[in-house]
Amino acid sequence: MTSSEALLDLAMKMPKAELHLHIEGTFEPEQMFAIAQRNHVALKYNLVEELKAAYQFENLQDFLDLYYQGMSVLLNEQDFYDLTMAYLKRVHEDNVVHVEIFFDPQGHLSRGVSFETQIKGIYGALKDAERDLGMTFKLIMSFLRHLDEASAFETLALAKPYLEWIDGVGLDSSELGHPPEKFANVFRECKALGLPVTAHAGEEGPPEYVWQALDVIGVDRIDHGNRALEDTDLVATIKHKGLTLTVCPLSNLKLCVVDTLEDHPIRSMLRLGLNATVNSDDPAYFGGYMNDNFHALVTQTKITREELFTLACNAFEGSWLDTESKQRHLNRIKEMFDQVP
Repeated sequence: MTSSEALLDLAMKMPKAELHLHIEGTFEPEQMFAIAQRNHVALKYNLVEELKAAYQFENLQDFLDLYYQGMSVLLNEQDFYDLTMAYLKRVHEDNVVHVEIFFDPQGHLSRGVSFETQIKGIYGALKDAERDLGMTFKLIMSFLRHLDEASAFETLALAKPYLEWIDGVGLDSSELGHPPEKFANVFRECKALGLPVTAHAGEEGPPEYVWQALDVIGVDRIDHGNRALEDTDLVATIKHKGLTLTVCPLSNLKLCVVDTLEDHPIRSMLRLGLNATVNSDDPAYFGGYMNDNFHALVTQTKITREELFTLACNAFEGSWLDTESKQRHLNRIKEMFDQVP
């Protein structure tokens, strides 16, 4: 086995934590059609192949238009359970042992699907995967930034009976024109409730949005963060704070954030001492789960063994797991790397 083959084998087999995953973005076309048929929901596309062909995007908004259309078939608790369990079984094959997943309650509330229906289905699957697959999890409720802050407050009120199931709060959807400061008050209340917070910033939005995520929202983690590299003071601040960046290589490629993976900033982030991690974002739409992302990095960039090791460790260190659990996974990663010259 060559050194490159050994590196790829290690990347595939090492334990992984996924910190940036939208459960609605794991909707494979076949499952979407099956649930649509079960719920008697008409889709715009007549065939699975037509839907797959539509999974081509020029920007974030193109993707979101299809993403919200896919949501429309999710109506019952069983639908949310099935969607979540399909993802968990799939990434279990990629040696993902811990997941921290987003869900977008407002996207379903607007269709008359109750908060209770959503979270019971998702949480039920997470608990079953914990029992049956040995996977651990954190559940992150995200606010949709293209809606107003009043809607976010309404959603938070609905979530309060279920706070023991919710491990953090995020901010996603269309970034441009919707800066983090728009949600300063609701995130202040989330932090008062003891919830960790994270926010999508610097994917398509400018470095200023990342500054706002730090200074106005007070994030514990940054989702994406690519454009932070345009501001040296911002890079220094992120490094000083020790914040984790949940980076999504194949997502960035699919949404034309980068032209090629060789142009991707993830290795530059590591060289700058930033805690970058690898995640799949919306894998059904972007053609890549965790091992697909690592495979692409190993085969299409000049990523080193040391960088791969750092990426693997960063994910567990940046997770919201307890210290003992983190250390157990970190020890396992080190053992695996020590066994491969």
